[in-house]
Formats: sequence, structure tokens, C-alpha cells
Amino acid sequence: MKILIGDDHSVVRRGLKMIILEQYPNAQIQEATDGAEVLKMLNDEPWDIIISDITMPGRSGVEILKIMKEQAPKIPVLMLSMHAAEQYAVRTLKAGASGYLTKESAADELITAIKQIINGRKYITPNVIDLLVDEQIDSEDQHHKKLSNREFEVMKMIAVGKKISEIAEDLSLSINTISTYRTRILEKMKVTSNADLTKYAINARLI
Repeated sequence: MKILIGDDHSVVRRGLKMIILEQYPNAQIQEATDGAEVLKMLNDEPWDIIISDITMPGRSGVEILKIMKEQAPKIPVLMLSMHAAEQYAVRTLKAGASGYLTKESAADELITAIKQIINGRKYITPNVIDLLVDEQIDSEDQHHKKLSNREFEVMKMIAVGKKISEIAEDLSLSINTISTYRTRILEKMKVTSNADLTKYAINARLI
């Protein structure tokens, strides 16, 4: 089995490898430290599965996932995240992921997820199934679902108190671009201030 692990934390990569090798001692595992490296290594091997963190330096995990599925649609991708399922699970599945797993549950669920995915199925927990059902139900107060993936990422950064200049640096974008995103976000979210965004994000369990 050939597995590519993408995560910017060496401790996480080492932990995932230990879990996998305990079950699959002959697995060939390679590592990538960010999304750009994942894309660079995408076609190096006939990967059986790619396990990728959703939050790495550079492009957002959802953007990287979309590119992976465009360039190598047959390679299944398991998205791993420190964020609760409410924040990214539906977005990643819509973008083509074969499963979504929080790092908190990885020790218990990683092998089960890998087995299902390499057998051609998706790994979707009961919690994520509920989220997918809720996604089909129109809700006037769930304005964050109107945001693009990039807008959603910027919104979360604003909500936790990051300055426009900090967000621009983190995402390698200009301050003007982030300011434009902020204006769109406020309009779509039907709020008028950063404080309102923070309140909404907390109430919706997005941060």
C-alpha cells in the first residue's frame, strides 16, 4: 500500500505513520509538509490513498483538494483536521474528499477510515451524515453557507481577531484583496462589524 501524508506538523505525521504501520507494516508511506508539496508529489506514485491536513501553510486545504481531484480524480483523499466536523466536513466532501476525520478521533478511527476508503467507499461518521442532511434544509440563519471556500476561511480568521494585514500575510494575498473579501463577507453574512462576525461564528460553532 502506498500512502501520502500531508501535514505541516512532524509530530502529527509521525503519529499517523505509527498508527498505519501497526496495521499495515509493509505500507510505503511518504510525507509532505504543505499543500504545494502534496501537489508536487501527487503523480510521483500510484497512491492508494492521500491523507491531507486541511490547514497547512499557503493555499487552503479545500483549494488543494479541488486541484488534487482535478489532476488525479481516481486517488481517494481523506481530509484530516483539528477543526470540528461542523466547520469543514460538508465543504470537503462536496469538493471530492472520500472522508473527513478530526485529529482528535484519528487514533480510534484512522484505520477504519482507510479500510473503507481503499475499498471504494466513503468514510462518513453519523455526525457528518447529520450535517449533510442539514445542508439540504434551507435555513435563513445559516448565512455562512453562502460564502465561498476562501471567504469562509477569511471569515474565520476575522472572527478570531486577526488583523487584515495578518490574514493577508498568512494567505499570501494583498491587503486590498483581503479587504474586498471582508466587504463581501459582511454583506453575505448580513452583519456590519467584525464583532458581529465573531458572535455569529461562536454561536454557529465555527470557531
